[in-house]
Amino acid sequence: MGHLRQEVEPHEVGLDPKALARLDQYFAHLVDDHRLPGCLVAVSRHGTVAHLAAHGWRDRAAGLPVETDTLWRIYSMTKPVTSVAALMLLEEGHFQLDDPIARFLPAFAEPRVYVDGSGAGTRTRPARQPLTIRHLLTHTSGLTFGFYHSHPVDALYRDAGLESSVAPGTDLAGTCEVYAGLPLQFEPGTEWNYSVSTNVLGRLVEVVSGQDLDVFLAERIFRPLGMTDAGFCVTEEQSERLAELYGEDSEGRVTPIAGLPLQGRPRFLSGSGGMVATAHDHHRFMEMLRRRGELDGVRLLKPETVDTMASNHLPGGVDRRTFGSPLHREPGNAGLGFGLGVSVVVDPEITRSPSSEGAFGWSGVAGTTFWVDPHRDMTVQFFTQVRPAGSHAHFPELKRLVHEAVRD
Repeated sequence: MGHLRQEVEPHEVGLDPKALARLDQYFAHLVDDHRLPGCLVAVSRHGTVAHLAAHGWRDRAAGLPVETDTLWRIYSMTKPVTSVAALMLLEEGHFQLDDPIARFLPAFAEPRVYVDGSGAGTRTRPARQPLTIRHLLTHTSGLTFGFYHSHPVDALYRDAGLESSVAPGTDLAGTCEVYAGLPLQFEPGTEWNYSVSTNVLGRLVEVVSGQDLDVFLAERIFRPLGMTDAGFCVTEEQSERLAELYGEDSEGRVTPIAGLPLQGRPRFLSGSGGMVATAHDHHRFMEMLRRRGELDGVRLLKPETVDTMASNHLPGGVDRRTFGSPLHREPGNAGLGFGLGVSVVVDPEITRSPSSEGAFGWSGVAGTTFWVDPHRDMTVQFFTQVRPAGSHAHFPELKRLVHEAVRD
């Protein structure tokens, strides 16, 4: 069991305590106003935790506070972890980025691309190029999510029972077979569309390694890094530390909602969003990335692999607003490219909130987020548990307040 602890005073690493106090006041107010049940924010500089603050409740009805060892559903912050797993196998020579995924998952051998129509009247054509591992890592695969409700292919996902991305009654292998039987939304490599790609990547990890995804992550990432609570389920002892999941009502206030059961190993191991972790766990993962693949003598990736992961892979260096599918051509994607499993700042002048060029990270649907800022030698993580993603509205303010605290 790992508690995250503050290790230095902010001023010792070039952070302004008064600015960090404003950060705390902002989130304490959101908790007092019932906009968030509780939250935790941690800022580290030069490898040491310089600011750590917990506000509110992990279970409001039970009166249980957020603590430094609270367990959080990190949802899509699972994706960078799965991506690191795939990159470890890449380094070992099991595949190349531009290998067709069908080499390992034969169901994807003949992908078809949406042309027009809907439902039973959908017309498709053969894809002009294979779906590759690079496409999965960069979310340029043409796969999608059933919950988008923005394209006829999304509706086909829902018709196939994929509203929540998992085919009912199946495991990761079976669900990926269902994905493979549906048309791609666009030709691979021609647009950016956030999707179930990382579930397919997780299945690739299983096939190549010969291990179930949870076993591979535990043996190759969690244990070596000292991520003592991270995983896809919680024990009876851990359940006491698991934060309650909340949703927003029509007035923006939060009330408890049901989440996926976490007691017992799940049949479906979601490489896209199945993990739970503590702030201590995720701090260890971020620090490995900040240190370009190594932590406390344990090396998971070569420095150049992390550099490649954290570089923009969208064609011509464009951002997601420019290269995104119609759903993603929104102001919030301005200045943000995409690497191998992480968002990357490519133009801080036009991002919605203060950023450093080259900063990278990702977020989860229940309001969790993190970023690694190589320029400022800083990592930041934020946890709360509110679905849907209305709590993401606080991310720009989080970034503004953190950046105001940097004095050098």
